[in-house]
Order: sequence, then C-alpha cells, then structure tokens
Amino acid sequence: MEAYKKEFVDFMLESNVLKFGDFTLKSGRKSPFFMNAGLYVTGSQLMKLGEYYAKAIHDTYGDDFDVIFGPAYKGIPISVAVAIAYSRLYGQEKRYCSNRKEAKDHGDAGILLGSPIKDGDRIVVVEDVTTSGKSMEETIPIVRAQGDVTIIGLMVSLNRCEKGKGDKSALEEISELYGFRTGAIVSMDEIVDYLVEKGVIDDELLARIKAYYELYGVK
Repeated sequence: MEAYKKEFVDFMLESNVLKFGDFTLKSGRKSPFFMNAGLYVTGSQLMKLGEYYAKAIHDTYGDDFDVIFGPAYKGIPISVAVAIAYSRLYGQEKRYCSNRKEAKDHGDAGILLGSPIKDGDRIVVVEDVTTSGKSMEETIPIVRAQGDVTIIGLMVSLNRCEKGKGDKSALEEISELYGFRTGAIVSMDEIVDYLVEKGVIDDELLARIKAYYELYGVK
C-alpha cells in the first residue's frame, strides 16, 4: 500500500472520522465501523484531505481534466480543498463546481455554484463515501445537463467494499450504470490489513469485521 494511503488511514483515526464499535447505518446494516467525513472541520484537516484526494486523483486519472465537481453538501468543501491542493501539488489550475439543493433565482442564479460547466469540459466528481449510489442518481443528470461534457471518474475517500443495491459494490454499480471509472483513496480491505499489522484492530474486532463482510462483502 502506498505511503500516502497509510498516512490517510492514520489521518482518519486522528481526526476521529473513522471509528470502530457498533453502528446502525442508514441502510439498516449493523456495522462494526463507521466513517463520518463531516468531522473534517479545521483548516489543517481540510488542507490534508484535499492533498490525499489530489494524489489519488492524480494516480488514478492523471491530469487531463478541467473541473472538480463536489455534490452538495459534503462534496462542496471537498471540491474546494482538492482544487487548492491540485494547484499546490501539481501546479495546475482545476476549477471547482458544486450544485445547490435548490436553484437560486437571483444574483448568480441557477443550480450551480463555483465555476460554470461548459461544452468540452472533462470532470472528476468527488464524494466522501458511496454506499448505495443514490447521490449519483441526482448528481450525474445535473452535470450532464450542463453541456457536452465528459465525466472521467468518481473519487471517494473510502471504498467500503460491500454490496450496493445488488451483489456488486456501489462503486462497481455506478461505473457500470454511468460508464465512467470509480476510485477511492483507500479501501476497507487495505485499512483492515494495515491496522491489524499496527495492532489497532485486535482479534475480536477482526472477527466482527469478517462476520460483517460474510453478510455484505463483495467478492
């Protein structure tokens, strides 16, 4: 596993974003772990978060894109942080764009904030985590309605490696449905391997995680 991925796992733990315990997810599943990206709240945390996303995007998709799109609401600060990080790390200016939940009818009217999207734009979508793909059902039509654009990929912080609506992962389902690649800074498989090695995950917790994936994991 790349060094920046290990650093990202440590960063999630230090920020209290990744937790282990007993959690009931929105889907109703009982999970031994939980990630809440809403707890990245300080300037230094957002700066680091943007850098991890930028490195993952750079490694996965390269630099041939124009816009970083962050779906409302959690995707908004992520898209801004990634645009800043991309400029600092790679010396490239990528525009950020997000959507509003409700269209604005005065001033900078419309459904979007940040950079307008125009014909020919190549777009990377950034989200915190995707478990069902529901947010993409709202996001992708909005982006594609802006013009003749190409969505080259979706980048999330964590691939939970579990079933979405069917037997495939949510990221796989999104890729097949919309025809673009998906990626994550780190996967839950990588996290578990790393934290077992570090002694953070003990035998009891590892057994619970394995039992969870027996029910909901993807092959």
